[in-house]
Amino acid sequence: MATGMKSVKTAPFTLRKGGQEFLEGAERLAQSLQRVSLDQVFAEANRKAVRRKPSRAWGAMGEKPVDWFVFEEGDDTTEKWYPQGVSCAPGAGTDGGPAFAVSWYWKPEPQQTERGVRVSLLDAATAVYRHALLVAALPDGSFGPIDIHAGGIAWHKGLLYVADTFRGLRVFDMDRVLDMRTGRDHVGDEDKIGWVDGEPHAYNYRYVIPQIGHWRVAEQGARFSFAAVDGSGDRDLLISGEYVSGDSPRGRVARWALGEDGHLIADDTGTATAVDAYRLPDKKIQGALSHRGRWYFSRSAGSRSNGTLIVVPENGPHVRRRYPIGPEDLTCLPEEGTLWSVTEYPGRRTLFAVRL
Repeated sequence: MATGMKSVKTAPFTLRKGGQEFLEGAERLAQSLQRVSLDQVFAEANRKAVRRKPSRAWGAMGEKPVDWFVFEEGDDTTEKWYPQGVSCAPGAGTDGGPAFAVSWYWKPEPQQTERGVRVSLLDAATAVYRHALLVAALPDGSFGPIDIHAGGIAWHKGLLYVADTFRGLRVFDMDRVLDMRTGRDHVGDEDKIGWVDGEPHAYNYRYVIPQIGHWRVAEQGARFSFAAVDGSGDRDLLISGEYVSGDSPRGRVARWALGEDGHLIADDTGTATAVDAYRLPDKKIQGALSHRGRWYFSRSAGSRSNGTLIVVPENGPHVRRRYPIGPEDLTCLPEEGTLWSVTEYPGRRTLFAVRL
């Protein structure tokens, strides 16, 4: 595919399928906890974002985004959780509308217990949302939090790919959302995780989503800092790449082919080879998306300065646009012609869209 970026070797982004023990663990956990649909999650949503509420995230942007949601105050201002990844599912919301998933990583004081990664499931039509905790379950029935940065996520055909910086990609099944309230009138203790005295706990989260597998990088070296899906071509592609700062060379971005079932296409040995890879146009890239031959990159510039949206057409010069403060991962709603991202800093947190 023609592009305005320099090609690099794909070999460093070779992935190997694994994690059968997590699938077995998810199945074991589902024997004790009821599986629920996204419609049920939205019906039990306990938070509501505000659409187009004024936000400090815009900084010195001359033209505001075309659409956005501001999280509830407790989520907007907390310094314990930071949003990173974002992905949309066009038909997963109310009445077949879009839904969004936003990943947050736990950033506590050193003495506090690790709580891993949570995902906000937001219905675009109603703006209601609820957090679900990502967990790793094992065949013996035990389960716990997942201690990763979760810098990018990609929601595709019922699967949620989560970037695991130095390892590759973790895979979750959005049809396996489990209800911690199963068979009781409470959801457990806010300070406990796993099975304690015969009772399941998940830090007081009503819903958990267990990991079902992973794709591990074959050789150490490549990093996985963001994720997205390109569904605009002859075949669907999964995208991931590297955040790089300081004196290091600019990072890389790679793409893998996806099958009809949403999984990466692999050979008989379970190896998935990237179909292409490119050098990124700048450092500090937080998100990348390709769509109809054009590339989009979000670049951050700290907690007080506007970021940059870099657009790379198939032919022609790169275009840089002023972007909100603290932009992260990228996703899009092709039918609406909008490119979405999330801003990470306390007091400036939005889920926002600009035109593709």
